[in-house]
Amino acid sequence: MPPHLPAVLMLGMVGQIGQVLLLRELLMVFHGNEFSIGLILAAWLAWVGVGSRLGAALADRSDRPLAVLSLNAAGVLLVLPATILLIRVLRGLLRVLPGSYLSLPEMATSCFLLMAPVCLLLGSQFVLLSRVWRESDRAEDTSGAGKTYVGEAAGNMLGGMLFTLLIVRALNSLQAAALAGMLMLAANLLVPRRRAVGKSLWSARYRAPLLGLLAFSALSIGFLRRVDSWAYGLQWRYFAPQHQLVEIHQSKHGTIAVMQREDQYSFFQSGHLVLTTAGPEALTPGLEEQEAAAFAHFAMVQHEKPERVLLIGGGLRGTLSEAAKHPVERIDYIELDEVLTRAAQPYISQTTHNALSDPRVHLTHADGRLFVKAAKERYDLIIVDLPDPATAVLNRYYTVEFFREAKALLNPGGVFVIGATSTPDLRGTAVANRNAMIYHTLRNVFARAFVAGEQYMLYVATDAPQQISVDVPTLQQRYRERDIASDSFSHYHYQVLLFEPQLLRVNWTVRAHGRHSAAHLEGPGLVPLTPGSISEQQRAEEELPRVERRYFINSDLKPIGYSYTLMLWDDQVRRGRGEAFRWLLHLEPWWILPWAMLPLFAVFLLRMAASRTGERSDAYFAILFAVFTTGLSIMALQVALLFAFQTFYGFVYEMVGLIVAVFMGGLALGTLLAHRYVTDKANMRALAGIQLLIALLASLIALTLPVAATLPSPVVVFVLFSALTFVAGLVNGVGFPLSAACYMSLSGRAERSAGTVYSVELYGACLGAILASAVVVPMLGIVVCCLLGAVANATAFVVLLAPRRSYA
Repeated sequence: MPPHLPAVLMLGMVGQIGQVLLLRELLMVFHGNEFSIGLILAAWLAWVGVGSRLGAALADRSDRPLAVLSLNAAGVLLVLPATILLIRVLRGLLRVLPGSYLSLPEMATSCFLLMAPVCLLLGSQFVLLSRVWRESDRAEDTSGAGKTYVGEAAGNMLGGMLFTLLIVRALNSLQAAALAGMLMLAANLLVPRRRAVGKSLWSARYRAPLLGLLAFSALSIGFLRRVDSWAYGLQWRYFAPQHQLVEIHQSKHGTIAVMQREDQYSFFQSGHLVLTTAGPEALTPGLEEQEAAAFAHFAMVQHEKPERVLLIGGGLRGTLSEAAKHPVERIDYIELDEVLTRAAQPYISQTTHNALSDPRVHLTHADGRLFVKAAKERYDLIIVDLPDPATAVLNRYYTVEFFREAKALLNPGGVFVIGATSTPDLRGTAVANRNAMIYHTLRNVFARAFVAGEQYMLYVATDAPQQISVDVPTLQQRYRERDIASDSFSHYHYQVLLFEPQLLRVNWTVRAHGRHSAAHLEGPGLVPLTPGSISEQQRAEEELPRVERRYFINSDLKPIGYSYTLMLWDDQVRRGRGEAFRWLLHLEPWWILPWAMLPLFAVFLLRMAASRTGERSDAYFAILFAVFTTGLSIMALQVALLFAFQTFYGFVYEMVGLIVAVFMGGLALGTLLAHRYVTDKANMRALAGIQLLIALLASLIALTLPVAATLPSPVVVFVLFSALTFVAGLVNGVGFPLSAACYMSLSGRAERSAGTVYSVELYGACLGAILASAVVVPMLGIVVCCLLGAVANATAFVVLLAPRRSYA
């Protein structure tokens, strides 16, 4: 075994652990918003690319690569925990108002500034270790870079698995960061210092301070638990300055924070508010319990005699206890996170405690979407009480696919109820778009639907219109007949919930909005003075133009719902910051075609110049464009698969390390196979074949995802996604040594070739991450994201065949 192999493996492990740590920390600051995943990955990749170029310069000039590597590792040990602390105070540094989301520019700027130090260090290590390996082998080609690439990928895989299966369960973020830095520094210090890998021996005066830093860090691991708690308290002071942080709980679904303000308790998961409840010491029901009571009692009387009820979410805030006051036979209550339930137990009201112990109530900790997909029971009433679709994981409960799955569980005459925040009369384009989208998506599945409410909109849908009603006396009679006693609700509340002028206006708006091509940009039209009764509106709706499906039917593979929700949040709390989202609404899929023509035109001009001057600029461009495109396409596919996995399976926060580990395993194997079995690596036609293979893979994934959405087994879905992710990594891994060899056949310099190819691939991946997560997936859909990769690599295939002659 090469003596420097542990240092190479540790580079991959620490890089992977650091990436996941920073991603999880930033997701919390960004309210769990998946838009930010691409920005985080883009910043990471871009700065690692810059770092590799700096590493190439250092490798060319330094006669002590091992000394530089050890100092570099010491920097990682110091910088990675410091970056986590900076993320914890980020909202304070940006002076973000409590409850506000960061805008896209603020997210991007934060990611790129915070990621720079640690990524520059990690990027430079790759090229330095490539030189160490090349000199150890006494080689003059790029084989050292290829072997380092394999070793780093293997380390990435090990790091992802260790983090998912062990580290996240045993250590907090600061402890994990410090441990990762210590392992990297130790691995570099243990590499034998030989003249073969440097012109001078390692000086003992540098080893002593680094060993002291290593020992001090090891002794500080226990103390970092206190620092972590202090940093969380500081972070939540900026999140909710009028609240007091009570507890922090770590869950596989995200960090849970319990906040207190007087007798009110709020629970946040990954920075996103999931529920608020009045504590057990409250003398009177809080506003939160009154809202839950109104939601529960409005939903329960929409069915004449509900016997079996399915409640997804909301039980801990009071919806369950109020629903249980109705004479039902069984309530299946689905709560995603067992840790959240345990954390909430000391703070929920006694009535909620009583409901949880009611023999008619059956609590199941599971993903609600997967429960519905696999359930065998049938229900009279399904109630979904979850936060707005502000993230992809929440948006999956507002899609046409979920509504169909829920409908399949309803008995004849069954009713489905869901809610979302709103504004009076749906004022504002964003709120009108989002809430009309929910209505149209429901109507795509159910025969009848209506909405009610003002600040919070309730959606009721069924195929049996005689069940549901907006008639106040009818609902009051059903409520009184059930002999319900509630401190938070009475039959008079139905008059407020169904205030007729408001009811008719909002129903007209959601029915009429979204029926012409520019509706998503212009907002709803003026409401007629006499919009007609609900029955009249239902009859008139059949004669209206068809709904614009692209912008007003929310689906798993085109999650437009959470784009609208983020626009709504910007309108409400940070007016004027949501212009980026509005600009994205103008995007068209065909815009990719003109951009695909530009590199073809460029290589054509370079080829003409090369034929006259004899220069090799056309070949340089073709190779680097193929490398850039490979990074872009593979990252776009990775993001598309992550989003699809999040939609179908729901556990990306828990599984992101393992998913990336699978990709890196494929990457390592692909690079290893290329080294062992490809004899002529400096072959541009072989590199062109890789581009064609990636284009075909992207097309295959685009065809596979709609089929995967219909699979009932989460295990099968996970295996399928793992296989696709592994193959994507495999193909990418084969391409790297070919690209590096082709480039070196032109430049003749090993480290410069390795650093250039590595950095250009990372720049492409950076752009791919941004385009995929912040632009293409939310606005055009996951399938279009895959097709973007297919078009890009098909273009690279043509470009590689264009140079006038081979330069191998």
